[in-house]
Amino acid sequence: MQLALFFPILELMSENQKESATFPGFNSEEVHLPAVMARNEKKVKRSFWKKMLKVAGRIPFSEDATSAFYCATDAQTPWRVRATLLAALAYFITPIDLIPDLIATLGFTDDAAVLMMAISMVSGHIKPKHTDKARKMLGKPPEKPNSSENA
Repeated sequence: MQLALFFPILELMSENQKESATFPGFNSEEVHLPAVMARNEKKVKRSFWKKMLKVAGRIPFSEDATSAFYCATDAQTPWRVRATLLAALAYFITPIDLIPDLIATLGFTDDAAVLMMAISMVSGHIKPKHTDKARKMLGKPPEKPNSSENA
């Protein structure tokens, strides 16, 4: 095993320990991070609305963040999608981040980048019901269906 050249500790591990020490790909069935996901979900459910009340009028992505929140807390959403969105939302609500939110115009750029990256990865799972709930919660009228879709 070539890894043993770089990681002598692997020589001392059992085969089961070696397998659990590997890092499977994102699509692998071996990926299980329930403790991290549970922690993020608890944090997001506890603090998302507090943060949104403070910043909704100052950020252009409040609807996207709120739609992501409703998708992430929907029991019908696949767990990998929920985990991705919860991680991005947990970053958004965390007071310590790469660019402090107090810095005018730049403060939320890192939050927006992280959230938009997560949303782009799972956008097919953010349903109209999530967006409709978000718009209603933010006091916006429901989106009108595209006239080309009705033709």
